[in-house]
Amino acid sequence: MLSLEYQTLVKLGIRFKNLDAGRFQRTFTRHSLPSLLRIPKGYVQALRMLNEFKPDIVVGFGGYVSFPVIAVAKLMGVPTVIHEQTLGAGQTNKLLSPFVDKICVSWEQSLNYFPKNKTVLTGNPIRQSIFEEIDLPEGDGKLIFIMGGSSGSHFINVLMEKVLDELLPKYRIIHQTGDTKEYSDYEKLTAQLSLMPEGLISRYMPRKFIDPSSIGFVMEKADLVISRAGINTISELIRFKKPAILIPLPTGQKKEQERNANFLKSLGLGEVLNQKLTTSVELLSTISNMFENLDNYRIIKENILRNDSAKRIVNILINATNKKTKAKS
Repeated sequence: MLSLEYQTLVKLGIRFKNLDAGRFQRTFTRHSLPSLLRIPKGYVQALRMLNEFKPDIVVGFGGYVSFPVIAVAKLMGVPTVIHEQTLGAGQTNKLLSPFVDKICVSWEQSLNYFPKNKTVLTGNPIRQSIFEEIDLPEGDGKLIFIMGGSSGSHFINVLMEKVLDELLPKYRIIHQTGDTKEYSDYEKLTAQLSLMPEGLISRYMPRKFIDPSSIGFVMEKADLVISRAGINTISELIRFKKPAILIPLPTGQKKEQERNANFLKSLGLGEVLNQKLTTSVELLSTISNMFENLDNYRIIKENILRNDSAKRIVNILINATNKKTKAKS
């Protein structure tokens, strides 16, 4: 199946190339050796792509896939910029930081991880055109928006299977399940919905994916969001000042999502549930308590997000390419 990233970028008219890169894994598993063998392949593919595209500048946003592209670009004399979206610093960006021309960071917390002479606080760009309207659940009552990231969350989906019967008489729910073929979550939830009383069916709307162009519309209409805690989700919750129940992904380097979730909670916008300890009873209790005290969930610090993040990053890219052009002339 084509990735959501591929579908989104192609829809916008942006060329998409897949890079089959490998990486060093922290723990040895059956995937470790195949991943190691793909490392040189990633560099060869990166060289071919850059020779094909002949870019004026190369930008990396972290992740092991970006490493060979930035490294090869640097060897070819192409200007390079990296952008750190997290509240700390990803391993790839930390390794690349001494060699790239410029470093953009989204949050003040990241400034100490990178060389001061070439690091700029730009903020995290938020999609501006994310208000394409879609149908919402019918009826009255508060609206809950549930999402587990672009690929969905099996854990959150299973929780919802257990609590739907109790939630739907009180609330309307729109739920991005993801296309979890391994578990068939969307199909299970749809089947469960078909067995409910007719008056409740229209109050719940499960969708495999919600187009990125509509995420803002749904989030703006929602009274409460239940979600994972990826940094882009955190940024959008701050932008819309939307109360949220966050269930951070327990895996990942340095428990990144836990840090993100606790950051949002510190701003006064959310509650954090531990996946290893969370039950359907606790989720129901947290939802009920938050709706009873919804007015208390107000952001306590304004101007967390920069409205001109995209413009600042673009200006940095333009300046970097101009320097390269002047150096040639």
